[in-house]
Amino acid sequence: MKTFWLSWVRVAAVASMAVSWTAPGFAQEPLPSWNDTAPKRAIVAFVERVTNQVSPDFVPPAERIATFDNDGTLWAEQPIYFQLVFALDRVKALAPEHPEWKDKEPFTSLLKGDLKGALAGGEPAIFQIMTVTHSGMTTDQFEKIVSDWVATARHPKSGKLYTEMVYQPMLELLAYLRANGFKTFIVSGGGIDFMRVFAERIYGIPPEQVIGSSGKLNFELRDGKPRLMKLPELDFNDDKVGKPVAIQTHIGRHPIAAFGNSDGDLQMLEWARQGAGVRFALIVHHTDAEREWAYDRKSPVGQLDKALDVAQVEGWTIVDMKNDWKRIFPFEGK
Repeated sequence: MKTFWLSWVRVAAVASMAVSWTAPGFAQEPLPSWNDTAPKRAIVAFVERVTNQVSPDFVPPAERIATFDNDGTLWAEQPIYFQLVFALDRVKALAPEHPEWKDKEPFTSLLKGDLKGALAGGEPAIFQIMTVTHSGMTTDQFEKIVSDWVATARHPKSGKLYTEMVYQPMLELLAYLRANGFKTFIVSGGGIDFMRVFAERIYGIPPEQVIGSSGKLNFELRDGKPRLMKLPELDFNDDKVGKPVAIQTHIGRHPIAAFGNSDGDLQMLEWARQGAGVRFALIVHHTDAEREWAYDRKSPVGQLDKALDVAQVEGWTIVDMKNDWKRIFPFEGK
């Protein structure tokens, strides 16, 4: 389950790598990192139907809203959610200020390098970890800490920066949709303040179009200056049934397309499919054990079980990562 308590490439770089579309004046084939299989054809057909002004399925630009999950949809999420890695690194950095952690779980296990033992306490243990690493500071201080972390932290398998573990086909899809008048939003169980640090640089999605789980904030005057302090309390969990609620609260328009990869995205996909007119729902199915990871129904991270069944029954588009993507990461082949 992707939650805040569990649960990036400059805009110019995204454009240079990802922009390719079939619009007047452009001869390039859209979505070059996608194989010419059913998912690519379905995406292109959908976009052409809703953007053709003489089509009965035409949708005005203002109503072309597309929502994307982040973990496992726009960037990788194995072996554990990247925001949780950030939190674990913060525990180590803060340990000198907390000598009591030597005898207090889950911190004792974490400081010994026993991640399995630390997480054995389940959600209460994760809540403690996220509480001490995501609160007790101003929003500006948190932004600086996250910015410094994403500039240096590297994935244990690839050795690449976590911000390089983005999916090239999805970067192309974001650019393709925007080139055709869509407004793209992130709607993720990850922390809103965490994702907003890098979303515009990596995905071309500005902070105001990033929706995520959030902790409570408190306005304070310190030395005569206004500050927003991050509190150790959950304000909103943007996961599962929370996603449609967040879409209505933050966007105020019904998406006509949604993209996800797990059961945590099911309700968002169902919400996007509901309503009149042409609708589109897509699931990224992780099937490539060599270039990425292969996992679905029994995975503790990004579980895809019920949503896969619903997608098959409802005829949603399912991306078989192994067979439908020519290239997974931007750094492949370099």
